[in-house]
Amino acid sequence: MKNKEFSISASILILSSVLIFAFTDQFYNSIEEISLWVREYFGTFYLWLGLGCVVFLLMTAFSKFGRIRLGNSPPEFDRLSWIAMLYSAGMGAGILLRAVQEPVFMLKNPPIQTGLTSEIISLEYTFYQWGFTAWAFYGLFALVIGYSIFVEKANVRLSSAFKEFKKLRFLPSSIDILTILTTVIGLVAAIGLGTTQIEGGLSHLESREPGSLLLNMGLVLLICVLAFTSAWAGVNKGIKRISNWNIYVAILLMLFVFLTGNMSEILLNFITSFYHYIIDFIPLSLAIGDYDPGVKFLTDWTYYYWAFWLAWAPFTGIFIARISQGRSIREMILGVLLIPSIGSFFWFSVFGTSAFELIESWNTYNNEFGNVFTSMFVFFEAYPLPVITSITVIILLISFLVTSVDSAIFVLSMFTDNGNPEPKKKYRLAWAVLIFIFCEAIIVLGQVKPNSDVLTAMQKFLIISSLPFAFLSVLIILLFSIKLFRRRSEKF
Repeated sequence: MKNKEFSISASILILSSVLIFAFTDQFYNSIEEISLWVREYFGTFYLWLGLGCVVFLLMTAFSKFGRIRLGNSPPEFDRLSWIAMLYSAGMGAGILLRAVQEPVFMLKNPPIQTGLTSEIISLEYTFYQWGFTAWAFYGLFALVIGYSIFVEKANVRLSSAFKEFKKLRFLPSSIDILTILTTVIGLVAAIGLGTTQIEGGLSHLESREPGSLLLNMGLVLLICVLAFTSAWAGVNKGIKRISNWNIYVAILLMLFVFLTGNMSEILLNFITSFYHYIIDFIPLSLAIGDYDPGVKFLTDWTYYYWAFWLAWAPFTGIFIARISQGRSIREMILGVLLIPSIGSFFWFSVFGTSAFELIESWNTYNNEFGNVFTSMFVFFEAYPLPVITSITVIILLISFLVTSVDSAIFVLSMFTDNGNPEPKKKYRLAWAVLIFIFCEAIIVLGQVKPNSDVLTAMQKFLIISSLPFAFLSVLIILLFSIKLFRRRSEKF
């Protein structure tokens, strides 16, 4: 990427950080008003875009284009490492943040009324918000970039993927700047949420009130330093090893809850909820009829999630493309859509069902799982070895955040270094510093109001920042479709 795009992106991020620090209240009020406007006028557009991405990817995977192989060499990574890296980069700390809180919230506040039990509705809607649509946003960019760099031999930039469309003169510079800015904002949101959960866990263990600004800022520094160290080491030595560690520990944590819980009930809820998620997918995706949870719920939950997945789509998609060399388009798409989604579904079934049974055994529920940052730690108090499991969650949170940040640093560095698949280390350092500065600004923004937190601040910020990228996604689908149909006469 040209230095101009890097300079513009860095300047915007630094200026935004200065404005947040200098005019925190005003900045917060501004994004609050703008986010309400975006959700009111473009919320339905987000829903249609999500469904469109899923349909487009499935059509591509099962068409003759699905047989195209991304490069001539065999896969660089074995399947287990490939799955571990894409899952760690794509979801990571989020599944720990919401594992208990979201299913319980859905249980107590059913978003839809379809005649099913509250438990099944809770899990089904959680599956919907963490399932195929999220990974379709990632898969779209993985497809476009993977095809560009491994089939067309272009560099790792969205602008390079569409350089043949010469009439779109505005595209090259603007698309790369937008990709960088959306990537950083989505990443910073994840860091802010993850570090706040870590701080919440530490405060819970120490029996004190959460909300320490200095501790949160210190955790951000720790995450960025560790992520930079991993990105400095590269994909094979750093990112791959930490990603594998994440998956192993997460599986052990899940098995601990599964084996000590009601296994038959967990499996039944998983299968039933998954079945209904599949058959209800289209009405859920469009929020029609009995599957419309209402504007307020969509605003607070689904629109926010779609904005989050969109914000993460550029760097996650590019990273997935980078590690998918040697695989066919069909294998990459189906692997990205199905494997992480089903893994997340079982994860939420294990923790959600176990939390439901805990609430039932208590007879009364006083919102013990209402705090998104401490719910996981409250949950483990009901299990053996609560201190050990809580410490494990904190370590896993740190590790997941590190793999998300190091993946983003690596991808942003590839952009900066003219698409170099092994970018110079000075670029990795530059992006680590920029991400650190902007993230600290967001942590401060999240503390501005007594009833606010990082989740609220980022929810509003993400919905605004991801809107341009949502429109760009539509353009990308159209241009890539044209590109594929130009090859329709070729044999694969």
